[in-house]
Amino acid sequence: MTKAARNLLVIMADEHRRDAMGCMGHGVVKTPNLDALAARGTVFDNAYTPSPICVPARAALATGQYVHRTGNWDSAAPYDGHPKSWMHAVRDSGAETFSFGKLHFRGTSDDNGFTREVLPMHVHEGRGWTVGLLREEPPQYDATQGLAADVGAGETEYSAYDRAVTRQVESWLASCDSTTKPWAAFVSLVTPHYPLCAPQEFLDLYDDAEIPEPIGHGDTAAPDHPELAHLAEFYDYARHFEPDGVSKAQAAYFALVSFMDDCVGRVLAALRTSGQEDDTLIVYVSDHGEMLGDHGFWTKSVMFEGSVGVPMILAGPQIPAGHRVQTPASLVDIAPTAAGLFGDTAFQDGLPGESLVDLAGAPDRPDRTVLSEYHDGGSSTGSFMVRWDRWKYIHYAGMRPQLFDLVADPCECCDLGESSQAEYVTARDEGLRRLTDICDPESVNHSAFQDQRRRIAELGGPEACRAQAFGHTPAPQTGDAHPLANNSGG
Repeated sequence: MTKAARNLLVIMADEHRRDAMGCMGHGVVKTPNLDALAARGTVFDNAYTPSPICVPARAALATGQYVHRTGNWDSAAPYDGHPKSWMHAVRDSGAETFSFGKLHFRGTSDDNGFTREVLPMHVHEGRGWTVGLLREEPPQYDATQGLAADVGAGETEYSAYDRAVTRQVESWLASCDSTTKPWAAFVSLVTPHYPLCAPQEFLDLYDDAEIPEPIGHGDTAAPDHPELAHLAEFYDYARHFEPDGVSKAQAAYFALVSFMDDCVGRVLAALRTSGQEDDTLIVYVSDHGEMLGDHGFWTKSVMFEGSVGVPMILAGPQIPAGHRVQTPASLVDIAPTAAGLFGDTAFQDGLPGESLVDLAGAPDRPDRTVLSEYHDGGSSTGSFMVRWDRWKYIHYAGMRPQLFDLVADPCECCDLGESSQAEYVTARDEGLRRLTDICDPESVNHSAFQDQRRRIAELGGPEACRAQAFGHTPAPQTGDAHPLANNSGG
């Protein structure tokens, strides 16, 4: 019988949408290393983020708790070491814990649970993106034009940072003695997060590619749900693109995915060379997805599949090879996976997640419920998504809901939220029941706004918050970072 894993390697990308991998059937994007990992492991076809925005999603991953439980509502409420993370639990078990790359927590001065943080990228100045707190009186978010402007070929501070992080991991694995303590490593890359400016060698992979049009591309009508219309007005990325800019942006995004895949391949090769591959459980995920123009949206922050769906691959000892899991999964499942691997059963008590090892080895449970929620910039109210079986129910506090049948309508073009057909009325009722079994959405929405008002006051008021309206978090200096560049003329 194959022995159980001794170590844990969690590799996370930033803004990698679930379908943008060859192993997910994408006809254009090239991800040979992730495809190879999937072939020797298990793919979770229906994995989701607990929140479609970086900071809350990463706090949920660390703690194994949903956003409404931790209060890390938004990009200005980063994880600060409390409550206890799976990294604390693993370290307390006697193992070493290491992070390499982006964390997006408050800062290294907090005890985040790691023995060592290498090239950590935390929220800007320990405060984060404070303009997002101004949900009741949102200012114009001018940084949106940057996404359309920074498209094409070139090195950016993010690609330089990911190269540096990858080298650090390779160096560590080369010197890591397999006879010492077990370890857990969190390797977190920034790409394919925008700017959508990719190294030329990877952009060249898509010179002759038939780039698919985004879902609903060319439809100039505003989203027909009031909250989506509100979000589209704040995150008005789409209006800044030139006529051919959308396909250029998509190609650059796919190139960044391939660049990130190359970094992942280097990490996995270093693990293999170190002789520890057979002792290591590997998890590949992203913090959230990227809309990539679908339904007129770019980046994330909405509950469409492009934004809220994440890739998830599990490989290693005792993990079925070439296997697909239909059970809905979530980033909150990583905490019990890690704690279970290192024997801390007490930490798992009360967590909403389950071990991915257990889910991979069990029969599919399509009826399992997973939750995502959003309380960050651009939103006028809290949004909550529950996914089970074929259904996705989206609840907007104080507004009408949405419902999608993801089997009949995988592109989410037919909103059944107001349909009077009995089947859909029943599904909406069931969605609300499942949501309220987890939390009271109206109460949670009230708490989020209350906490954000308090945070605005702590930071010095709305004017002080408007000062932090950057488009993306600056990367730490690595010694070889490049300025943002766009050498393609696109």
